[in-house]
Amino acid sequence: MYHHVSPRPGLVTCSPANFRAQMGWLASNGWKALSTAEFSDALANQVIPKKSVLITFDDGYLDNWVYAFPVLREFGLRATIFLITGWLGEGDIRPCAGHAGAPTVPSHKEAMGEAKEGRFDAAFLRWSEVEAMRASGVIDFHSHTHTHTRWDREISDPIARDTALANDLITSKKILMAKLGEASEHLCWPQGYFDERYQRVALASGFTHLYTTEHNVVRSGVELPRLPRIVAKDKGAAWFARRMAIYGNPILSTFYLALKKG
Repeated sequence: MYHHVSPRPGLVTCSPANFRAQMGWLASNGWKALSTAEFSDALANQVIPKKSVLITFDDGYLDNWVYAFPVLREFGLRATIFLITGWLGEGDIRPCAGHAGAPTVPSHKEAMGEAKEGRFDAAFLRWSEVEAMRASGVIDFHSHTHTHTRWDREISDPIARDTALANDLITSKKILMAKLGEASEHLCWPQGYFDERYQRVALASGFTHLYTTEHNVVRSGVELPRLPRIVAKDKGAAWFARRMAIYGNPILSTFYLALKKG
């Protein structure tokens, strides 16, 4: 699970150098980054391919296009970006890193400030950039809701809250369909929050694969409405290799994750 790939340090941010080191390690050590469809098929068949990962990004930040996409394309790795559909803008494609005129991307704190003021274009993707990444065959796009709202904090009445959440989810699907010609059954929860009512609303809205921020490895038989992920830290290839050695081994990962929870 990634959010930012950026030279601007901050919360949930991986530097371009460390991101490139991590992706380079995957590519040079025989790991396959699955498309979302391949991931779904593996779960349906209950056969998780060895040395396989699903690389995910939350929110749809501009730096995903400027810094992350060129690295993924270079190493031939697939990834998934969960978009906040109400935060994307229109306009021409901006240059990626290494090209003249590449934009200066904001830090996470600055991006959240821009979003709060409704100035999304300075911090988030444009639909033209989404389409370019999608056409490249490198990135898949799915819903991270339309407004990124924690409705449990906004509305106390459970029925009204369910209705607001359902409208938010359905709107995101409609926009993805209008912009990309398809809207999948994959949904990532804002801030990782969910409860049983959230799950019921999402399932009723046509989502089947619900991604959380719960720290765990996906194994055969995992609950589709409760897919865990592992946070990728802003560290280099040596750290990444050690973590992959642990998480790629069912026995070691079970023991290690039990220790972390304890």
